[in-house]
Amino acid sequence: MSKKSRSKLWFLVHSWLALPIWFFVLIVCVTGTLAVVSQEIVWLVNPEMRASEPSDDAPLLSYDQVIAAIKQAQPLTQVQSIVRPDESHFALEAKVTYPDGRPDTVYVNPYSGVIQGSAPAFNFRAFTRALHGWWLVPFTNGYSWGWYLVSFLGLPLLASLVTGLVVYKRFWKGFFRPTLRIRHGARIFWGDFHRLSGIWSIWFIAVISITGVWFLIEAALADNGISISSAPVVPVVARESVPLSADGVPPPQLSLDRAIEIAQQRIPGLEASFVSLPFNAYSHLEIGGRGWYPLMFQTATINPYNGDVDASRLLSDRTALEFVTESMRPLHTGDFGGLWIKLIWFFFGLVLSLMVLSGLLIWTKRTALATANAFKRSQKPAPQALAAPLLQPSLHRDSPEGNL
Repeated sequence: MSKKSRSKLWFLVHSWLALPIWFFVLIVCVTGTLAVVSQEIVWLVNPEMRASEPSDDAPLLSYDQVIAAIKQAQPLTQVQSIVRPDESHFALEAKVTYPDGRPDTVYVNPYSGVIQGSAPAFNFRAFTRALHGWWLVPFTNGYSWGWYLVSFLGLPLLASLVTGLVVYKRFWKGFFRPTLRIRHGARIFWGDFHRLSGIWSIWFIAVISITGVWFLIEAALADNGISISSAPVVPVVARESVPLSADGVPPPQLSLDRAIEIAQQRIPGLEASFVSLPFNAYSHLEIGGRGWYPLMFQTATINPYNGDVDASRLLSDRTALEFVTESMRPLHTGDFGGLWIKLIWFFFGLVLSLMVLSGLLIWTKRTALATANAFKRSQKPAPQALAAPLLQPSLHRDSPEGNL
């Protein structure tokens, strides 16, 4: 075998060994696309998760009314936190503890306060996010190697975006003269689709790849004990500040509605989307939600006895670096603007998955053809050497045979 043939053979082996990597990238893209709308998929199959509105003009219950409804249905149940989803068609999620110490998360109707059912500990939403985010590899000591494996894909994805724009000369013309040839064979169709979808997905690929690279950096920093957070450490309520009560009756605490008013005075424009109740006599109330900037939560930590705001975490409290890094996760998942943002992320995630699939098909066909051609060349018989010269040498004129 010649040196050139050996080089081609090794190149084909190298190409086929890349096949599992292509499938891994495709699975990560598909699971990420499903994870964007996983909560909505669970909502479709689980009626307990839906917020059934009793009438067209029914008002939403306040947080105090929700807790009162839970206490009425289950007097001994302790409510730990309540989360109000962004979409109004979702039921509230309340974390509770039963008298036997068993924790649970229940779905509560935001209009009637009825407990509609319990949330499973691991559902389709958790499965798709775990499969996409860290390949279901458990976190035993810091970040799992599955997290590193998936987030590392942000680097080749970002490199493919840059190299694709370099290879595709004057790519901006694709915005004005899109080309998608349907009747010229599968190879031409998928090639046109790959280029066209890549052009219209430039912004999305940049967002996904950059945030993916950040997740890789975030894991490396955390596993090495490096923190960039400027969040304050919230002290517990001082012992002398806790009111005393007779007969072991818990001292009266601030109502949630009043605590939300105090938080909104401290954080103008705050829409309280979650509340966390004190878990002992020395814990605080925590009120949090989004404001004018939808990619980041703001919180207020409130003394449940006197209403003092002992700590807060506002947008202005973040450093410039935190302002960028804390925006990475919602930008990656599309979970910051309701259903329509999720649908946009889902659509472009589907396009990105099809881009990977089209690249896989183009690559597989080229590699298969190259392999078939190499196999044919190896089976072709070598040309035989000539057994005799084409012309016999002339006989000597003086010989007897030459005189005949």
